[in-house]
Amino acid sequence: MKKMFLVSAALLLTFGLGLAAQETEKPEYGYKQTGFASKPKFGGYIIGGYKYSDQEGAHGGPGFNCRLIRLYVDGSIFNDFNYRIQLQMNGQNPHVKDFYVEWARYKEFSVKLGQFKRAFTFENPMNPWDVGVGDFSILVQKMAGMGDRLGEANMGGRDQGLQVQGDLFPMSDDSYRLLHYQLGVYNGQGINLNDANSAKDLIGTVQLQPIKGLKLGVFGWKGDWVDGSGTTLKRERVSAGVNYDVNNWTFRAEYATAVAGEKEQSGAADALYVTAGIPIQPWFKLYLKWDEFRAQATSESSHDMYSACANFRLHKNLNFQLEYRLHNNKLLATPNFNELWFMTYIRF
Repeated sequence: MKKMFLVSAALLLTFGLGLAAQETEKPEYGYKQTGFASKPKFGGYIIGGYKYSDQEGAHGGPGFNCRLIRLYVDGSIFNDFNYRIQLQMNGQNPHVKDFYVEWARYKEFSVKLGQFKRAFTFENPMNPWDVGVGDFSILVQKMAGMGDRLGEANMGGRDQGLQVQGDLFPMSDDSYRLLHYQLGVYNGQGINLNDANSAKDLIGTVQLQPIKGLKLGVFGWKGDWVDGSGTTLKRERVSAGVNYDVNNWTFRAEYATAVAGEKEQSGAADALYVTAGIPIQPWFKLYLKWDEFRAQATSESSHDMYSACANFRLHKNLNFQLEYRLHNNKLLATPNFNELWFMTYIRF
């Protein structure tokens, strides 16, 4: 009996030492290393539905439509390097949205290289699931690269470049950090396009989080874009905003304006939006939003949109939206019109 006990103890000790060795094992860098990589995670989502508009000349709106079909794969290697590839499949031109690798060993400092969202505004980097209403604000569309005011096509708020970012000064129990920063150098031409000149865009943000869930941020963008005729147009913009998201309550407001050289070449422009998300039930959240873009930074050139959007989030991967929009676009002959959107969100 004693002998059996000693043998069992020896086996347990050997097994324990083996586990400890696995836990403390360190990678040996080299092309033959096969471990220390996560299994790739595959997923995707579909957003589509029905849109009605009584705008003059819109013929009732697009009707049934598919806004997005996206597929992605992401993972990590050595727990230090993260990667992601995301494709958009709907429409006549399927294309790559994101492709990047990020060295993210430290919360305080990480480096991302590839194609990804520009670090401009709180809303632009958000996933469409988290915006709360049927589309991104006019501010993001006109000032962050989703159909830019200067004429750049919808680039999804993305560009190709190199970005550093980090979170500094842990607070209390380290559940959040006081300061977040991002600084990126980009081509300036948008997704899936090479640079058109030797200049680069510089975009950055500094954000304070004085209490958990409340972020105050400023953003800056200095660069240029070369249009189809070869003309170089400056993009020099600043933005400031607040983002609050705690216990499913949401408040987000941002202001952006063109500055300096961009005003001189293309005239002044600015934009503002305010969004409030009110949880009614765990599965039902109501968003109210005011959205304004002023093409010449005057009241006579304003496009205001007021919307109410009900979200029926029955599952983390299933959401239904019903949104009413009232537009007042003073640059149109008939400025006032209404829209009704019903959208479905499915993720896998």
